[in-house]
Amino acid sequence: MQHKMILSGNEGVARGAWEAGVGMGIGYPGTPSTEIVEALAKMEGPMVAWAVNEKVALEQAYGACVTGLRSLVTMKHVGLNVAADPLFTTAYMGVNGGLVIAVADDPGMHSSQNEQDNRWYALHAKVPMLEPSDSRECRDFTRLAFELSERHDVPFLLRLVTRVSHSRGVVEIDPAAEYRRRSRSYERNVPKYVVLPAHARARRVVLEENLKRLLADPDARAVNTMEITGSEVGIITSGASYNYVKEAFGDRYSVLKLGLVYPVDGELIREFAAKVRRVYVVEELDPYLETHVRALGVACEGKKYISPFFELNPQAVATSLAGAGLEPLEQLEPATPEPVAGIPARPPMLCAGCPHRAFFYLARREKIMVVGDIGCYTLGAMPPLDGIDVSACMGGGFSIALGIGTNLPEGEKVFGVLGDSTFYHSGITGAVDAVFNRRPIVPVVLDNRSTAMTGHQENPGTGRTLDGEPTVMQDPERIFRAVGFDRVLVVNAYDLEGIRNAIREAKTSRDRVAIVVKAPCRLLKESRRGPAREVARDNCTKCKNCLRLGCPALSLDGEGYPAVDPLACAGCGLCEQVCRHQAVRVQEKGVTS
Repeated sequence: MQHKMILSGNEGVARGAWEAGVGMGIGYPGTPSTEIVEALAKMEGPMVAWAVNEKVALEQAYGACVTGLRSLVTMKHVGLNVAADPLFTTAYMGVNGGLVIAVADDPGMHSSQNEQDNRWYALHAKVPMLEPSDSRECRDFTRLAFELSERHDVPFLLRLVTRVSHSRGVVEIDPAAEYRRRSRSYERNVPKYVVLPAHARARRVVLEENLKRLLADPDARAVNTMEITGSEVGIITSGASYNYVKEAFGDRYSVLKLGLVYPVDGELIREFAAKVRRVYVVEELDPYLETHVRALGVACEGKKYISPFFELNPQAVATSLAGAGLEPLEQLEPATPEPVAGIPARPPMLCAGCPHRAFFYLARREKIMVVGDIGCYTLGAMPPLDGIDVSACMGGGFSIALGIGTNLPEGEKVFGVLGDSTFYHSGITGAVDAVFNRRPIVPVVLDNRSTAMTGHQENPGTGRTLDGEPTVMQDPERIFRAVGFDRVLVVNAYDLEGIRNAIREAKTSRDRVAIVVKAPCRLLKESRRGPAREVARDNCTKCKNCLRLGCPALSLDGEGYPAVDPLACAGCGLCEQVCRHQAVRVQEKGVTS
């Protein structure tokens, strides 16, 4: 008997992998994909882990699939850039056990530095791609991807987007289902698994043959559905965009929904186009499907009306295609209500008591150039801290600083900043290069013992694996010393004077100096809350220097005095340290600021 559950898209992927008998689930945390691994880890049976980065995750998953295990690897869209090297080559090599790579794109950049469209990776790497539109399809397509991967000897990409990953929907499951690990026997096959040029040339031909067979597979073609409700207008779409089209237009116009977005079923597209007079393509981001449709000789319009950037929604689709004369079912309410007048904007900011705050506060005051990275600490660039000059990608905090260091005035240094998880992800190589090429940079690790921005996942520095088992706890200080730094200055994240002295010493020293700023994330259970502070008005001059910390626990009261919210205050003591007039003190019992 089937049982209905409400699952997010990410949970649907995890459920589908479990039902498919996946043996390994591995990834690197990154919104909006993180919960896939976390959900799978709660299910008995599969081996589940966080990898140090996406490339290592994909390579581990591929190794497991070579031995016969079905393997799932997860990452967000920019993570596939990190994993691109093995992605392209494993497409040639093929699989033994099924290999599914779940990649979550982020149209609208809700939590990302770009909104790249990873459908192009499928085309470029010649890796088949399925694109689900809801939680049920996330479960079903994941199961199907494993079957097709083994049947046609190819890895499979599963493309999600933020709305599919995080939206919830009804999924029918069998509550009596049991986990059965699916595994094939391993047979040594050097021409297949060792990509010498001679072997790769042969495998290149095999890959094309595999893709042709896949495109003729009835199970693969079945995920593409044609809904003919009229002969005037036909809309070709896929994934989340299908939901927007149906909500805006219902059954008013015919729709071709593509679940397999690479390779594209040209025969089906031509058949659909022959049934309607006009064809429109609705898709988020790039004109990927539109390009394919046009290449087939089918006249269509898409990006002439549909925006090529940011997230779509039913209102945007209806409004855009109104320019082509299409009429929605009804007048849709605006997707985003107008902001209420008079309420000030609240920009994103570091949490009260965040251990990253002091370094960025001092970076501006010590007039150092800082190259940042991807993580909570990127918010150090926001006013009033304004402590980051450049930030681009994971690991770039060190590597971009290396390049800046080649064009600095004599005697000056640039500071590169990473968090601990990012340091293990792709920062260590930059630290090695700094020593190797003698670059004038000061690498800084803000070590809060967590992968905090994506939900406090474990990393090599926490001393625990994903399932909580103890493991070797890596330490940035030891690593810096091992790769050749003369001195490593380790300071407490809440010691303002200690951090200032470390910055000044690193700036002027002729030695190779690195800095590690240590304190656990304030949101971790083991983080201890200090005593709340208050402002003594008798000493306060209203200089507002404490407000320049950008702490959300600090604000101005109706008389222009700084005030501390005792419920929000984490008791870190930074405001007390920056006050020159001793106006900030530990709160007296029974007294509120």
